[in-house]
Amino acid sequence: MWLPLALLTALFESGKDIFGKKGLLAGADPYVMAWAWRLLALPFLLPLLLLPQALPEQLGPAFWPALLAGSVLNILAAILYMKAISQSDLSLCVPLVTFTPLFLLLTSPLLLAEVPSPGGILGVVLIVSGAYLLNLSRLSSGWREPIRALFHAPGARLMLGVALIWSLTANIDKIGLQNSSPLLWAAAINAAIALGMLPLVAMRRRQVEARYCLPWRWLVLVGLCGGLTTLCQMLAISLTQVPYVIAVKRLSILFTALAGLLLLREQGLRERLAGTLVMLAGVILLALA
Repeated sequence: MWLPLALLTALFESGKDIFGKKGLLAGADPYVMAWAWRLLALPFLLPLLLLPQALPEQLGPAFWPALLAGSVLNILAAILYMKAISQSDLSLCVPLVTFTPLFLLLTSPLLLAEVPSPGGILGVVLIVSGAYLLNLSRLSSGWREPIRALFHAPGARLMLGVALIWSLTANIDKIGLQNSSPLLWAAAINAAIALGMLPLVAMRRRQVEARYCLPWRWLVLVGLCGGLTTLCQMLAISLTQVPYVIAVKRLSILFTALAGLLLLREQGLRERLAGTLVMLAGVILLALA
C-alpha cells in the first residue's frame, strides 16, 4: 500500500503548490501562507485522532526530541518554500525539490541505517537527473548552462535549501512515527509548526499589514492539501523506506509543472515537460526496485 499512499501524497502536494501560488499572486504574505499551510491542516487532521487505534498505547522516548527538531526545521523550510514560489515560476523552482532524494541517500543511512537497493539508488539518481533537462535550451551555451540557469533563477537557491532541510525532516518523521503513530505524528508536527510560527506571523503582520491581504479561499485550500499530504506521507513512510516515499512524492513536480505551464501560462513547455518525464521514469523504476 505504500505506493498508492505516496502517489496521493504527490497529488496533494501539487495542490498545495498551486493553491499557494494562487494565494501569493492574490496578495498573501509568504509568512502567512506558510503558517496557513500548517495551521489550517489541523481541522482536517485532529478529528482523525478519534478513530480506533489512532493513538498509541504510549509514546516512545524519542517522540518529543523528534517533534522539537522536526518543528524547528520545518518552520524554516515552510518560510523558504513560500518565498521561493513567490519569486519564481512553479514549473522552474518546484522541480528543485527533487534534490531531496539525493540528499536522502546520505542522511538516511546516517540517521536510520536505511540503505536503498541498487535499483532504488538508480531511480533516485534518474529523478534528480531530470532536473538538468528543465533548461535544456541553454545547452548550446555549454553543458553547465542548464544547471546555472536553475541556480541563478530567483527563488532557486531557496528551494535547494528546502530540499536539504526536507532530507533531514523526512528521517525525523520516521523517528517520530516509530515512537507514536502515523495519525498522531501528522497532527502533532503540524500543530507544533503552527504554534512555533505564531510569534513570527504576528510580528510580520504588524510590519507588512498595509501591503498584504488574506485571500481566505486559497489559504484554506492550502491547509486542506497540506493536511492530506502530511497524513498520506506519514502512512506511506511507516510501510517502507523513507527515500522511496520521498522520491515518489516528488512526482508532484509533474502535476505542478503542468499546472504552471498550462494554467499560469509559464514558459518552456517542451523542456520542462521533458525533465519531469525523466523524473517519472525514475519513480517507475523505484516502484519496481
